[in-house]
Amino acid sequence: MGWKGIMGLEHGIVQAPLGPDVSGPELVAAVADAGGLGLLRAPDWECPEYTRGLIKKTRSLTHKPFGIGVVLAFPHEENVKVILDEKVAFLELYWGEVPEELVHRAHDAGVKVIPQVGSVEEARKAIEVGVDAIIVQGREAGGHVIGQDALITLVPRVVDLVGDQDIPVIAAGGIVDARGYVAALALGAQGVCLGTRFLATEESNAHPDYKKQLIEGENTEYTDIFGRARWPEAPQRVLVTPFYIECKSLPDDVTEANQPVIGHTVIHGVEKEIRRLAGTVPNKTAEGEIESMVMYAGQGVGLIKEILPAAEVVKRLVEGAQLLIEQKFSRPQLLDKSV
Repeated sequence: MGWKGIMGLEHGIVQAPLGPDVSGPELVAAVADAGGLGLLRAPDWECPEYTRGLIKKTRSLTHKPFGIGVVLAFPHEENVKVILDEKVAFLELYWGEVPEELVHRAHDAGVKVIPQVGSVEEARKAIEVGVDAIIVQGREAGGHVIGQDALITLVPRVVDLVGDQDIPVIAAGGIVDARGYVAALALGAQGVCLGTRFLATEESNAHPDYKKQLIEGENTEYTDIFGRARWPEAPQRVLVTPFYIECKSLPDDVTEANQPVIGHTVIHGVEKEIRRLAGTVPNKTAEGEIESMVMYAGQGVGLIKEILPAAEVVKRLVEGAQLLIEQKFSRPQLLDKSV
């Protein structure tokens, strides 16, 4: 069972690499210390020494293994060199085909490679180049969504594709509690990757107003209105806010490039403007019209009712999954219900 651990970790819980810098060293270290896999998010531009600093700061907070996520759609080669040089335990890759040469370089450095995929074809290519695990993202996921299939159909297909190869399948998309965890295990996954649930933690770098909206929010929608100029053809799932409702039907030629500046922030040590319709979520340094900034969230957001320490999130997932399996799905229980 996945709750017993994957890839040498104590538990099968993965904290998604929350952009642009929401999953910082504090969150990642807290998840790692709780027995899960915490993932930093590398800058979306070449910034190797800053990336090295992120890794070193995380190591100062935990002695457990952790990883770092890289978006292949943006410049990344220098950042990846640093990640491999620092021998970070896990390299998570997203939004692009995983080069076999990169997998070999990572393995030579003792780094395990975990791509996130949104289709069976992507999974097949990842298996062919020798990755160590696969995160399977369903359309229910928050943030940028790479595929169109729902988790309940995509995970079993990838599990069947993997077969008896030692490549753990990790389910991502709409999972926030133990019930979702057990459902993913039933589909054949060995672990789960959560983003929105870890956004709403004490250690996440999300802006307090963003966290408040996650607790109060109920609905999400799949859209492409945010960040069209910077990251074209990259649809996203967002929290339904008054600002989103106002803007959701904008024509395709409207992008953030010709919109007014509504705020400022510091991302990975760099001061940046935030324009209306930008794809930048408000981190804790953001100032300005926070209510008019994008707020990514998965479909499970309506199940999140409180801000928790990250370790408590991991604990509730693991203990809750064990309890469900033992009380609801053990063989004697099933036999009792069948008579």
